[in-house]
Amino acid sequence: MFMSILTGSWPWYIAGPLIGLMVPLLLLLGNRHFGLSSNLRHICAACLPVKAPFFSYDWKKESWNLLFAAGIVIGGLIASTLLADKGPSSIHPQLAVEMAGYGVTYAQAPLPAELFNWPALFTLKGFLLMIAGGFLVGFGTRYAGGCTSGHAIMGLSNLQWPSLVATCCFMAGGFIMANLVLPFILHL
Repeated sequence: MFMSILTGSWPWYIAGPLIGLMVPLLLLLGNRHFGLSSNLRHICAACLPVKAPFFSYDWKKESWNLLFAAGIVIGGLIASTLLADKGPSSIHPQLAVEMAGYGVTYAQAPLPAELFNWPALFTLKGFLLMIAGGFLVGFGTRYAGGCTSGHAIMGLSNLQWPSLVATCCFMAGGFIMANLVLPFILHL
């Protein structure tokens, strides 16, 4: 019974409040802010011998955030190996039909092999989806002053106006990408 709870999908009304409870927990445990995008800066400041002003700060004060990110990675590895649902993954039937129109099929993998594999990386479609998309996510995160978890979870719960603007922009960008840009890219 317990393992079936851990291996199955959790509904939004359970998972959402658990994620939301991280905000007061981090604030109570040491006035820490929830967010992950700053970890790349901390890693670069710790590992790179560059004297750039952007990386010249006491990154050790933020080492708790690196441990938090490491816990997410370790938790993901545990979940994907020990707690993984062995059945085939499923998507909504309407999405499967729409994606099949673009030549993308979901067999039994969570990610379609037509898009996410090493040979696909060296095509225009793969470059746009993986390389350019990754760059734009990183640029947008830096430009917005944080990631979706930092703004949408932490910033909104603190009633910060910039986080509301950033979250609205994240959502608008996601809708535009999913409905206008992605179909164009998938037709390439």
